Amino acid sequence: MAEELLPNDDVSKISSHLTKPLLAVAFLASFGSSMLYGFNLAVVNSPAQYIKDFYNETLVESYDFTPDEELLTVLYSLTVSIFAVGGMTGALLVGKLVTTYGRKGTLVRATVLVFIGGLLMGFSRACRMPAMVIVGRFITGVHSGISLSVVPMYLGEIAPKNLRGFLGLVPSIHICLGVFVAQVLGLSELLGKEEHWPLLLSLVVFPTMVQLMLLPWFPESPRYLLIEKGNVHATIAALKWYRTKGNIQAEVEEMQEEQRSLSSIETISVRGLLKDRCVRWQVITIIVVNIGMQLSGIDAIWFYTNDIFNNAGIPEPYIQYTTVGTGAIEVISGMLGCFTIERVGRRPLMIGGFLFMGLCCLGITVSVLLQAQLSFMRYISVGCVVGIIAGFCIGPAGVPFLITAELFKQSHRPAAYTVAGCLNWLSNFTIGFIFPFLEMAMGPYCYLLFCAICLGVALYTIFIIPETKSKTFMEISQMFASRNNIDKEELTPNGHLKMAVMNGYGTLGQFGER
Repeated sequence: MAEELLPNDDVSKISSHLTKPLLAVAFLASFGSSMLYGFNLAVVNSPAQYIKDFYNETLVESYDFTPDEELLTVLYSLTVSIFAVGGMTGALLVGKLVTTYGRKGTLVRATVLVFIGGLLMGFSRACRMPAMVIVGRFITGVHSGISLSVVPMYLGEIAPKNLRGFLGLVPSIHICLGVFVAQVLGLSELLGKEEHWPLLLSLVVFPTMVQLMLLPWFPESPRYLLIEKGNVHATIAALKWYRTKGNIQAEVEEMQEEQRSLSSIETISVRGLLKDRCVRWQVITIIVVNIGMQLSGIDAIWFYTNDIFNNAGIPEPYIQYTTVGTGAIEVISGMLGCFTIERVGRRPLMIGGFLFMGLCCLGITVSVLLQAQLSFMRYISVGCVVGIIAGFCIGPAGVPFLITAELFKQSHRPAAYTVAGCLNWLSNFTIGFIFPFLEMAMGPYCYLLFCAICLGVALYTIFIIPETKSKTFMEISQMFASRNNIDKEELTPNGHLKMAVMNGYGTLGQFGER
């Protein structure tokens, strides 16, 4: 086995290295994809009234029809939530795209969607066509639906097991960074003016341009190249790029072990995933955590931050600066989660994050109900909004995407991301569209629903989800075997492969059983 060729101490020492190519591809893939998701979540918040005014003006000009405030609210809610419809559409395409074009290849090809969507939104005001804003939001949503699944899948497959958590949370930092950038650029001193909102919406093209120029120079996922394509030489070349010299032998051995454990090298369909009893609890887990992260109330906070602060009694001129402050806290919290995940593990970040969010949701309800009698309660409600954001960004923002990669082997992973992505975006759409009406109907009591969901996900994590830190994909599958009523022997591969040394890196050699 590979361990016979590299001493155990050397293997563990070498595998702990975070190389510059690994760090570069993590930031580049996230900068041109994940950051756009965060940007698009928050960018419609600042120019909300200007967009409504634009819809009102064009309806009067084109149809001589003056819409009432309720219709304008519906049109604006559609503008916000159509992004999630596009995201769900993109998520449905993930399985086919990553199987056909690979992980990196899918990210590169998807950039064309951002250019199309950005141009539509950028020229919508000049063309006096509100539909261009809505269609542009839908198309950029398709891109985010694809990239939100593919980026963590790509990084999870290229990362060594001891760095998978760190690299897996780099996209969540960029999501928080995208929200922060949208909030800063949306200030009235910058692009938060009526004449500038189309430019603000179309800025998504610039990070994508950087990604398109640089990402093609990086290798494809080694696991994809070996397990799905059977291309040994490309796999070794990719691992040479991402690892320090001599570090690839044990890793290719582990990939081959996973390959031998698969009943078929063909990628499994969504239907096959849902019917496979070997991954029943893994599927239930990604359903719970992906729905839970969106129905936790975070999207309501992101989409309607200004309205929430206005209802909390923050003076109008100061709302935009308060919103920017929350964005800065998001970035700091995301970095805190990223740099602690390999030390504390996935479970503590998930459990602590959701419990803290649930407590803050309860705090919003109580503080808003009492602020008429106690004026200082308005500051408590703002603090609870900040707490929800911080709690989310520390763990629940990124860990669900990370564990979707970790809980499944290569053949099941694309279908798992399709299921997780669709549920994630469906929940996103639901909250984005109904929250204004939910808030009108229930008032501050609507946050009690979010509180219950957060507590439910935290309890599920405590009792069901195992710790996956520093575990191989095969080890994680075996951890779920007893819960799925599967004998571990069914997951254990037959046969052996050994590595022969060549130029200090290694090449594959076939050996019989010893």
